[in-house]
Amino acid sequence: MPSKTTLAVLALSMLAATCAWAERPYFATGIRIGEVDATSAIIWTRLTRDAMAVPAGAPLPVVEYRNEDGEIVPENNRRDPRLTPQVSFPGIEAASHAEAVAQLEGAAPGAPGEVRVRYRAAGTEEWSATEWGAVDPERDFTLQVPLSGLAPGTRYEIEAEAREPGGAPDSAAAGGFRTAPAAEAEQAVRFVVSTCQDYPDRDLPQGFKIYGAIEKLDPDFFVLAGDILYYDRLAKSIELARWHWHRTFSLPTNLYFHRHVANYFMKDDHDTLVNDCWPGMETKFMGDFTFEQGLDVFREQVPMGDSTYRTVRWGKDLQIGMVEGRDFRSPNDLPDGPGKTIWGAEQLAWFKRTVEESDATFRVLISPTPIVGPDRGTKNDNHANRGFTHEGNLVREFIASQPGMVVVCGDRHWQYVSRDKATGLREFSCGPASNEHANGWKEDDRRPEHEYLNVVGGFLSMHVSRDANGPLLQARHHDVDGAVLNETVLRRE
Repeated sequence: MPSKTTLAVLALSMLAATCAWAERPYFATGIRIGEVDATSAIIWTRLTRDAMAVPAGAPLPVVEYRNEDGEIVPENNRRDPRLTPQVSFPGIEAASHAEAVAQLEGAAPGAPGEVRVRYRAAGTEEWSATEWGAVDPERDFTLQVPLSGLAPGTRYEIEAEAREPGGAPDSAAAGGFRTAPAAEAEQAVRFVVSTCQDYPDRDLPQGFKIYGAIEKLDPDFFVLAGDILYYDRLAKSIELARWHWHRTFSLPTNLYFHRHVANYFMKDDHDTLVNDCWPGMETKFMGDFTFEQGLDVFREQVPMGDSTYRTVRWGKDLQIGMVEGRDFRSPNDLPDGPGKTIWGAEQLAWFKRTVEESDATFRVLISPTPIVGPDRGTKNDNHANRGFTHEGNLVREFIASQPGMVVVCGDRHWQYVSRDKATGLREFSCGPASNEHANGWKEDDRRPEHEYLNVVGGFLSMHVSRDANGPLLQARHHDVDGAVLNETVLRRE
């Protein structure tokens, strides 16, 4: 039987082919449910002019690069910080850059209006509702709606309603999520981690296969561990950066899935600015788009609380921590030493404190970049690289000293399970979202650290539960269709 995601994708595709646009606000880029804990959540909303994004087959931008002499350079010289991009829009007539972006494939222009969220525990009749709030045109017509006073370990139904300012509700987007169990609850929890989701490398016309496969697992929550999208080639302005979010999350597979599963969103380099970026990085390559704008756009486009690094308890046996890898880092090209950092002193102190304070059976650090590796020798951007050896050693030694603690990482375009030779720390790389995006390592280059290695797309699931012998953590790597490729079972030592 087709999954709910598959059926929803078919329905949305038919609607896209037949829909006539109307003068009222819609949710063409969906809603996103994030930052869920035992009693609260944040519902991300955005209002759009049209019911659906501009369909496939519409124009795409073209970028050419010129060197310091004004000469056009070959495509293989991309990412050179000395190059200046020139963006054109073949097949589009527009009076401004913003008007041209609004006509691109996957574009979903915003619209003014007001939003409220109705919510109730599944199986109950009475709805609660938030106050109406206006979306912010300065923040891409978005509004983040906090929910509080929720019951732990409970499935909630939600409905985001939209209206023109002061009018009657005239469009809605429905979904749902589960809250985390209370800290003392001996309750099984299943979650999924994915990374490296590149629009040109999608494996379905409607999006990505992994979403239908993940849905069948019925996860309690989902983590997008950075590189949610890739700005590098085309996002040469803030308008084009936002367009990347619009086209990715208006894909029918993504649109449906993110309405029905709680999410935690993390960023890395490609969804901040450009490959291997850091604060203060000087480059002409990204045109008018800046690192600071990248930080703002990320917080604008995902549900997020006060900090992009955070920890959440999911019952007696699980605590997850998610770290921020871009905001506080030193330049990659600085010499290594005690002053060179990825996390920054404040975040590192927070990380150690919250880990030591947790009494969860298993503690899982989710990092947007590797901490153990091994990684390619040409890289110099993460804790598994020589350029950050000092802080990497401190982090690995600390985590390895904590019972029941492992690392999950995004960023790498291949799946692996590895154990650090010096400390024994185990790391799980979830791999990219599609086979088309799997690359960067050779299948036959298996190192002593590798317990599992596969250059393939898919995702990682983790299931924390209890049996007659006590708590256990089952980590499974899946292919894009959901088949299990590898399983590691861990118990608290």
